[in-house]
Amino acid sequence: MTETIIIAGTSALLGGLISFGLQILKFRQEIKALQTEFKTDFVAETTAIHFLSHKGYTDRSFETLRERLGGFEDDELRKILVRAGAVRFYREDQEPGEWWRLLNRMDEFIEKKKQ
Repeated sequence: MTETIIIAGTSALLGGLISFGLQILKFRQEIKALQTEFKTDFVAETTAIHFLSHKGYTDRSFETLRERLGGFEDDELRKILVRAGAVRFYREDQEPGEWWRLLNRMDEFIEKKKQ
């Protein structure tokens, strides 16, 4: 009786581990497939983050971003910027228009304004 329980438990554990391993492999393959399918969007977001993370500039004009990330309609580019973690604001100073800033750089922007 004890041998049967041990064999059944071992078989269940081994089957569970194999199933778990196969699910991990399947999940990784699905992620790669999605990344390939939406590669343009992933690269565009990465590029947007790169331009918005520049040490010298906390803000970028929409025109600059549109120029650098060519090939997208304006509203699609705005969606990419939002997915990248950027927020839009409008300036009324010497350079009016639509500007974008990464949300995680808001503190840096505020510090620059204080100085």
